[in-house]
Amino acid sequence: MNDTASGRPPRRRLIVGVIGVLVLVAIVLAVGIGLGRDGSGGASAPSAPASPSSAPRTIPVGQTSVCGLPGFDRPEATLASAPATTWTTVGTMSAPSAAQTGPGTTSSDGLRSCYAHTVAGALFAVANIWAMGTDPRLNKPLLEQQTAAGTGRDAALKANIPTSNTGLRAQIAGFKVTSYSGTTATVDLAFHLNTGELVSLPAPLAWDGRDWKVQLADDGSAVFGASSLNSLAGYIPWAGEE
Repeated sequence: MNDTASGRPPRRRLIVGVIGVLVLVAIVLAVGIGLGRDGSGGASAPSAPASPSSAPRTIPVGQTSVCGLPGFDRPEATLASAPATTWTTVGTMSAPSAAQTGPGTTSSDGLRSCYAHTVAGALFAVANIWAMGTDPRLNKPLLEQQTAAGTGRDAALKANIPTSNTGLRAQIAGFKVTSYSGTTATVDLAFHLNTGELVSLPAPLAWDGRDWKVQLADDGSAVFGASSLNSLAGYIPWAGEE
């Protein structure tokens, strides 16, 4: 029984790319009912966040990334403008990189990792993770290596959800950093879809002493849901491809 038939509000939480081993674009389409398609053109309210997964309670601060990228931003740091960025197509999405920010390492199979212990590092990490989520070949290593250890990752690995291809495409359009503590960060990315919609997707990250990792809810899904946007108001424009 679906949520509409049962009388419950439409489920809009995403099991994104690495979360649940599905590509981002397929999940955005799957939750289309929750993206404000009520004929009014207005943005839908974000779904309530799930509880973060029970990752290790003490996350080592470790100022230097695993590949030695320099930099460390203390708590309350933020980004007031778009960082200098080189864009590369990964899967079907443009992914960012910068020499002092990351990714500092790219494996032979295309897995991009190692980001600076900075606000920009957190931003580049989540943007690259979503881009790599559009390449089905990277689904399993993404889930295993770039999500925070804990109940959520275990649940997502156990689910072993097959990949799918809906033909939907997404490109990063902008960002805002909603929190940063040095050990955790929440980055909200705005995406342009090839359907013409503009969608917001926040993601929490944790510094595990070596790199930034996406945090999952205990059931392996995304902690936050997606919501539609009318514009990029409140976001810093940042895009490699429109």
